[in-house]
Amino acid sequence: MRVAVVGGGISGLVAAYRLRQALGESAELILVERRDRVGGILRTVDIEGDPVDLGAEAFVGRRPEIPELMRELGIEDQLVFPAGKRPLVWSERTGHRLPERTLMGIPAAPESVAGLVDAQTLDLVATEPSRPLNWTPGADVSVGELVRDRFGEQVVRRSVDPLLGGVYAGLADSIGVRAALPTLAAALDRGVASLTQAVSEALPPPSTTPVFGGIRDGYRVLLEALRAAADVKAETGTAATRLTRTASGWHIDPIGDVDAVILATPAPETARLLHDVAPFAAALAGGIELASSAVVALALPVDTALPDNSGILVATGEPLRAKAFTLSSRKWPHLAGRDVALVRASFGRYGDDSTQSWSDDDLVTAAVQDLTTVTGAEIRPVHAVVQRWPGGLPQYAPGHVSRILELRSATTDLPGLALAGSYLDGVGVPACAATGAKAAALIAAHLG
Repeated sequence: MRVAVVGGGISGLVAAYRLRQALGESAELILVERRDRVGGILRTVDIEGDPVDLGAEAFVGRRPEIPELMRELGIEDQLVFPAGKRPLVWSERTGHRLPERTLMGIPAAPESVAGLVDAQTLDLVATEPSRPLNWTPGADVSVGELVRDRFGEQVVRRSVDPLLGGVYAGLADSIGVRAALPTLAAALDRGVASLTQAVSEALPPPSTTPVFGGIRDGYRVLLEALRAAADVKAETGTAATRLTRTASGWHIDPIGDVDAVILATPAPETARLLHDVAPFAAALAGGIELASSAVVALALPVDTALPDNSGILVATGEPLRAKAFTLSSRKWPHLAGRDVALVRASFGRYGDDSTQSWSDDDLVTAAVQDLTTVTGAEIRPVHAVVQRWPGGLPQYAPGHVSRILELRSATTDLPGLALAGSYLDGVGVPACAATGAKAAALIAAHLG
């Protein structure tokens, strides 16, 4: 039995691991990855002798997928949690405390955004429940369109955009309500009287469980453990160029014949591979747009006067080039004890790939200058690393949920083929892992 997993990110590695569990030692599993390493947009490097993540650095701790994987793989001692400090929002050239009791920045009450927006906007938020709400059950619009109509432009740019930018490298106007905020869409579908009420109903109940978790020595610990446990033959530096059906299964160039295949590839790559075997599915996948980003990791003298916050999010329209800063040594207790202070600067939003053409020196200079502006501290890096992520994050535009349902329906008549990846059910690491596990279960059931 021979199975190929195309794409060596977290989705593909989890798929390979679950396939190994389901199919046993005799199955030949092949991981095909066009990069020269596994991990996709998860990458850990050493800075000043210690590991630092240059892609995602955290996962939603209230989802079970990653902690369960870590326990299964015997690396649960690597699980760490943030210090509980809150980020700031940089708006109108000053730092504001991140609003509380919001759903991805959408307030449940005017006091949530007091101090961040002007008096006229606060009045819009306060009086929103008295204005008629027009919502068609099953409808989907951008988060920006909904919030702007009910709460005004300032809430979009100063509260919602900074948070959505951190998740999707997108903007409120490029992300759909139904995909990004399903609990909010469900509340609206139930016929609530206002957006304020919908947010209140959609907010998760209070919990002492940390919202986020991390891995002490970086995501490479998880990636290496998955690869070893999957016992998969990794063909790195190899691009899958064509996918065709055969009488007994599938053929992938340049790998050859396989009994089944999982495409754990970005949406454009999935579209290209599906083009000949499922043109409609390929068109659906090809219609998903991507955002590019870049990360600059800075190691600073340990006594640098950084604010006592987990990070700084930048409102839309500010005269800065960075969209956010993670004050890693403030955010994570396990990093606070290192000999340097670690900060990550993030660049790039949907529709603006300009930073991809900047030189490394230009990106580092912009990171230092913008960090100086938002902290007021003297920023003198002892080390800097630049990581670009071209097309790294899919945009969950309005209609995305319906598109994915259609895509899955359009591939159901292709036995022995399954899809996984960040464009399906969420861009976070747990969501990606879940798609890998789901794809592996489909293939295992097909192979019996």
